[in-house]
Amino acid sequence: MIRRPLVLALALTLLPAVASAEDLLQTYEAARLGDPVLSQAESSRLDTLENRIQARAQLLPSLSGEARLTRSRTFGKSNGASSDPTQPSLPFGTNIENNSTQRNYSLNASQMIYNRAAIKGLQSQNALSEASDFTLESANQELITRTSQTYFNVLIALENLAAAEAAETALQKQFDYASKRLEVGLAPITDVHEARAQYDDARARTITTRNTVEDAYQALSQITGQPVRSLKALPADFKPALPEAQNMDAWVNNAIQNNPSLRAQELAVRSAEINVETARAGHWPTLSLGASYGDSASWGDTTAQGITEDNRSSGSRGPSVGLTLSVPLYSGGAVQSGVRQALARRDSAQDELERQKRLLVRNTRNAYQVLIAGISEVEARRLAVVSAQAAYDASQVGLEVGTRTVLDVLNNQRTLLQAQQAYAQSKYNFLQNRLLLEQSAGSLDVADVQDINRLLTADAATNLAPPPATVQ
Repeated sequence: MIRRPLVLALALTLLPAVASAEDLLQTYEAARLGDPVLSQAESSRLDTLENRIQARAQLLPSLSGEARLTRSRTFGKSNGASSDPTQPSLPFGTNIENNSTQRNYSLNASQMIYNRAAIKGLQSQNALSEASDFTLESANQELITRTSQTYFNVLIALENLAAAEAAETALQKQFDYASKRLEVGLAPITDVHEARAQYDDARARTITTRNTVEDAYQALSQITGQPVRSLKALPADFKPALPEAQNMDAWVNNAIQNNPSLRAQELAVRSAEINVETARAGHWPTLSLGASYGDSASWGDTTAQGITEDNRSSGSRGPSVGLTLSVPLYSGGAVQSGVRQALARRDSAQDELERQKRLLVRNTRNAYQVLIAGISEVEARRLAVVSAQAAYDASQVGLEVGTRTVLDVLNNQRTLLQAQQAYAQSKYNFLQNRLLLEQSAGSLDVADVQDINRLLTADAATNLAPPPATVQ
């Protein structure tokens, strides 16, 4: 896989840390080295850059050499006459065999003086090469959000598992408590059945959540190319905060000006417009300069009536220089068809640019609104957990004094579990939406990863060890 030298140096520096991948930054560095999607984007960029070099080569001088050796043998019959008056003529019908050898050396050079199609083709490839740089930049930003989302999915799954296991433990206690009350005649059999049903459902939910955790770990390993287990998470006192103060219109303007995907499409439109001129250049003449130097020689022999005579050898050498003007007159309508095709492709590229711009504006506005609402949502989810916990504790006390039933406790337990899961989801969704907003604006880089990473100070496995690796 192809990586930039700076990234390689940084990766080698962090190599011992990447092996454990304890935080988001280290996980991202591992993904920079191991993600095949990014590697494919880098290879695609190199492919596009070679097209520019090949287009430029059509405007540069070319030099070639040639060496040829030809041996020929012909058979014929005499017509009874002699082309040389000093030599006697051969009888009519005499068999004649001629053997000849030719040797040629040549060195050829050519230089295109004017070829509008080749010039426009180079300009088109220059635009596409510049677009490939923005496409790679977009792939790098996409890797950040893809890695962070997968990383946060693991943390969310771990918190859900912790909540599911706590619920399972609590529901087991409720089941045991209901069974004891049934034995002494203080609870009906329906309470036991309800508690048992809720407990069994909690056990199944825990198993399912464990599988979700394992799959989330595998998804992270798919990006990094190595096992990732020990993660850092948000602390319990996490308080969300907005990035630098900007209004929605400022974010949208930055996105239109700086988003790498949009910039790449703009350059694609520019390339398509140049390709229209390239197609029209099929009507234009071309002028080229050619020069060569050759050295040739030939010799042979003739056999007739059993007598072999050597022919006189000959040879020549010398340079030649010339200009070639080629004027297209008629090509069966191919040039006109190529122009119409180039126009259609230009229109398609312009429509795609407009589609991407409108989608970018929409996504940027939505990301900003979601981020603003996320602060209130996180606080509301936190308070919901506090309220659900208080309701659950109160129902526990009420059950002991006889003012609440087992069913009330079970319902409050379910509400608490849902509140805890929603709170975990909202916290990491806020961080992800912050990165998505920076990505839309085209300003997402490793500094944003470092900012998020500084918020991750708690050990995700403090109360929950990661599941063991799957045995292959």
